[in-house]
Amino acid sequence: MNKKEFVRQAEIIKKQLYKTAYLYLGNEANALDVVDETIYKGYKALWQLREEDYFTTWMTRILINECKKELKRLSRIKCQESLVTKQSEDYDYDQLPLKEAIRSLPTQLKDVVILRYFSGYTLAEAAKALNIPQGTVVTRQRKALKLLKLELGEEE
Repeated sequence: MNKKEFVRQAEIIKKQLYKTAYLYLGNEANALDVVDETIYKGYKALWQLREEDYFTTWMTRILINECKKELKRLSRIKCQESLVTKQSEDYDYDQLPLKEAIRSLPTQLKDVVILRYFSGYTLAEAAKALNIPQGTVVTRQRKALKLLKLELGEEE
């Protein structure tokens, strides 16, 4: 893939990358930063892309790694802020219960749910993006849905 083709393909998937990043981070500005960083890193590492057919899953993998780095950075900042100022906890009533339930899932399960239900990936695409077998995606998806039902009080 040449650099012109990279730019064209990146423009096509940019919106999908943003949606995925927003679901991971829950913040528009951070999601935009992560998407920009993902495209930059993908451009720099273009020579590592072996097959053009896997461009979208390759870029998604880079995005997921960048989201995880950003979450770590944000958690360090929150820890530092809490040490500096001990204030009463503010509750954000705009948060949907589903968003909170998804954020509370273990990372492996959250990855599957976000890719499958919010980014529109098929089982095979999610497996490639996460670099795991398709059966593992199915198992994690089933476990995540069960936990979400428990969390949201919809267990039968």
